[in-house]
This record gives sequence, C-alpha cells and structure tokens, in this order.
Amino acid sequence: MIDKIKKLFDITFWKFILVGIANTLFGTLIMFIFYNLLHFNYWISSASNYIFGSILSYFLNKHFTFKNKSKDKKVIWKFIVNILVCYVVAYGGAKSAVHWIFIDYGRKLEDNLAMLVGMCVFIGLNYIGQRFWAFKEK
Repeated sequence: MIDKIKKLFDITFWKFILVGIANTLFGTLIMFIFYNLLHFNYWISSASNYIFGSILSYFLNKHFTFKNKSKDKKVIWKFIVNILVCYVVAYGGAKSAVHWIFIDYGRKLEDNLAMLVGMCVFIGLNYIGQRFWAFKEK
C-alpha cells in the first residue's frame, strides 16, 4: 500500500502539478473571461477552459511530465476520452452539488462556484486518468 502511495506522489506527480498550475492559470483566465466578460453560458465557458487548456496540457504532459515517446494515435484518443470523461463527471457533479447547496444565492454565484469546484475535481480525476491510462508506461 505504501509503495502505491509513493508511486502516486513521485516526481511525475510534481511535474504534473507544475504543468497543471500553468494550465490552470491559462484555462481559468479563459473560462472566467468567456463567462463574465463575453457572457457565454456555464457549459461553453467551462468547456473553453478544457478545449484550450487540453491542447497545451497534451503536449506538456506527453513530453515533459510523462515522457511518453509513443507515436501511436491511440495516445491522442485516450487523452481526449480522459479529458471528456473527467470534464463531464467533474463539472456535471459540481453543478448539481453547488446548485443544491447554494440554491438561494443566485445563478451567477452558483455557476462561478460550480466552475471552481469542477476545476478541483477535474484535476484529481485527470491526473489519475493521464498517469494510469492515457500516458501509461508499458
């Protein structure tokens, strides 16, 4: 059990966190600009975060974090599926949970809080999916 925990939090984890910080800043800026300044809805705003951020994430994590040298197109498709599943689970769950908890606080506050909660859940799910499935060492 301890070996599994050590593997989960090794240098690869810290590289993922570093890439994630850059990605999060980039994607969050896009998401909140789309929602608050451009007035796109919740789903378009949060999805824009992951469309633009995922492109950056793919290249940084493939080459820097996980040092995946595969030329197989399956890696790209696994990455895309991972992102989509993490997005739907994280943001769908966050929207429902935040709405249930903050039902009387107004749509704008609910949506902004749900996007923050969704980001946190997404990060954890995404790391597990990328590390142990999309970019898994063979």
